[in-house]
Amino acid sequence: MARQSMSARKATVGSAAMVVAGLALVIGAAAPGQAVPVAATAGARSVPNCGAATAAGVPAAQRTHAAAATEVAPATAVTGSAAQKLAYGLAPEAPIGLWSSSNVTLRTPVAKGTVHLDVTTHGFIADSLLMQRYDAKTHRWVDLDVRSAGSDSPNKGRFSFPVSAAASPGRPATVALRVQAIDRPGRLDVSASVDDGHGHTYRAPTRSTVVDRPTTGVTGWSDGAGLVRGGAAKEFDLRVKNTTKRAYPELNAGFSAYGQGGDRFVAPKDLVLQQYVPERGWQHVPLVPSGCDPGMSAALVPTAKKPLAPGATAVYRLRLAVAPDAPVAKVEAGLSVGNGDTSLSYRSLPFAIRAR
Repeated sequence: MARQSMSARKATVGSAAMVVAGLALVIGAAAPGQAVPVAATAGARSVPNCGAATAAGVPAAQRTHAAAATEVAPATAVTGSAAQKLAYGLAPEAPIGLWSSSNVTLRTPVAKGTVHLDVTTHGFIADSLLMQRYDAKTHRWVDLDVRSAGSDSPNKGRFSFPVSAAASPGRPATVALRVQAIDRPGRLDVSASVDDGHGHTYRAPTRSTVVDRPTTGVTGWSDGAGLVRGGAAKEFDLRVKNTTKRAYPELNAGFSAYGQGGDRFVAPKDLVLQQYVPERGWQHVPLVPSGCDPGMSAALVPTAKKPLAPGATAVYRLRLAVAPDAPVAKVEAGLSVGNGDTSLSYRSLPFAIRAR
């Protein structure tokens, strides 16, 4: 298995977590609680090289928090029983795009040893998983060394870190960890072991967690929809419901489009996107050229100024019209939901621009 750094591994994740493109430049700074209705299974369709979903957001390699300023030490509870020389704890739920708590507890002396976390994923690839430990000396979260199982076993990988501790049953030592999934829903199994530096290897029972995300849906839009140049706007709703047990603090949403008719590309001036904002009515949502021209994208207006709580639903009312001088063309459009730099889902909304 080829060894690689966490940042390099994350940068090569060709997953649903990076399906949104030019949107990242627009919605990356969205306010907390900016949920967007995007429906459908992320990664279910390929996306064009330009336009609807190309820029893939901020590279995954930039998502690590390891090099950030010092952080407050996390609260860590001792895991396992006094009879366990090694115990491993993992939160029962790991919503996509959020850090979830984890920890290792040692009850035996370890001198220049190594902890290994062997992961098996179900529903997503192991290379899209992020794991970090809290370094008490630097007060920072740092990436774990990772060894990929390669293309033959894309659902398996190993995370490791060095450890030394004068631990005992009466004085256990705990290392705070955290895990984040950035791909698709599924399940994660983690088997922990430690080489104690004295020739012994101890193992902990395998722990599992559910990897989930908010559900999204779109109403009022059908495949093969057509919009007439200079005609009436088409109204549709986007909604996202937080079906997880965790609040989403950085939800954002966006619209993107790409199309060509004859020898002319569809430009931002050809489409008129509006969003209904309570107490303000219908508001124009500006479309801007994507980093990969000639696509375009727009950030939707937040529906809340606070994190989307478990069980809460954010609804976006939208309408789209076509300018009178737009080209007759087929357009690949899409809606995306994200949390910070992580894409949660993408819904393709293709339509045709018609002369009449």
